[in-house]
Amino acid sequence: MSTPLEQQINLETAQIRWQELQRFFASGNAIAVAPGLDLPHVAAQIASDNAAQLKTWMDAGLVDVVTDAQALQWYEADALVWAVVIKPWVLVQPIELEVD
Repeated sequence: MSTPLEQQINLETAQIRWQELQRFFASGNAIAVAPGLDLPHVAAQIASDNAAQLKTWMDAGLVDVVTDAQALQWYEADALVWAVVIKPWVLVQPIELEVD
């Protein structure tokens, strides 16, 4: 069950091409969220300053700044990502395409 904050964040989450987020990456404000995590939940934890939960995700490699390698891969693939702004951060999550 999601919280009111998560519900609000969900409404503010959208799909966008990675190329349109380059300035946030260049300024170090792009945060990658692993595909298995609930993006609005992660964003709500960051907005609520839940440092302990964020550290757990970071230690597990599930949430971290977008790396140069990720950025290049997404750029070259013209990737579509889910994104939401939690100032000053932009959280991005790659969209996994289902293969039949």
